[in-house]
Amino acid sequence: MKDGDGPGDGDPDGDGDGCGVLPGSIRPGGRTARVRASVLRAAGDALAEHGFAGLDLADVASRAQVGRTTVYRRWGSAGALVADLLVDMAEQSLARSRTGSLLGDLKENARLVQRTLVDPRQGPLFRAILAAAATDDSTARALRRFYEIRVAEWAGCVDDAVERGEIPAGTDAREVVRAVSAPLYYRLLTTAEPPDETAANRAAEGAFVAAHAGVYLRVRPGAPQPGAVGDPEPAGEHEVGR
Repeated sequence: MKDGDGPGDGDPDGDGDGCGVLPGSIRPGGRTARVRASVLRAAGDALAEHGFAGLDLADVASRAQVGRTTVYRRWGSAGALVADLLVDMAEQSLARSRTGSLLGDLKENARLVQRTLVDPRQGPLFRAILAAAATDDSTARALRRFYEIRVAEWAGCVDDAVERGEIPAGTDAREVVRAVSAPLYYRLLTTAEPPDETAANRAAEGAFVAAHAGVYLRVRPGAPQPGAVGDPEPAGEHEVGR
């Protein structure tokens, strides 16, 4: 990573920002927001082209047409820049779908993930971020937060399905959503080939069937209860979802 041209090269964009501003804490609106948007867009382009190892703050500043001092002061490292990029991606990501059925919603979720992974820009960008998270702690934390936000957004479709009686009460909504995207990322990581729409539909259908069968209940029928004494009761003596 080339951070050779450190602070002190002037501040041509003249926005007057001081040191110590945390990534993601910049106030919205005005020139500051425009600078942040330009820098994050440039960082995404650079990541997609060169990966995390080739992410150079001076290059990002040049792409964004802002002063290098601004980038170094505000973000300070490639990891902090990627972390803020993930914050921005979470803020800009699409709301969940509402098709009226759990299977329909899960398929929409799976297809969204699939389209992202095959996109000429977003696919390489996500692969670079996944690779960076394996070696950079700040990126790893930001990536976990990104997926916490996205999983929480889509968990509502599972909660709605419980209310409609499609799946058992007590279903862990977040686990169902994770089960949709997990096979798609696994395929990408193990074959280096982005998943197709057939794979996306299959992942959604698998998660739906498992949820309907009670696989994702928070407490499975017949499972030992915390603090319970002795053997668990036979599974048949429990109602699904109790």
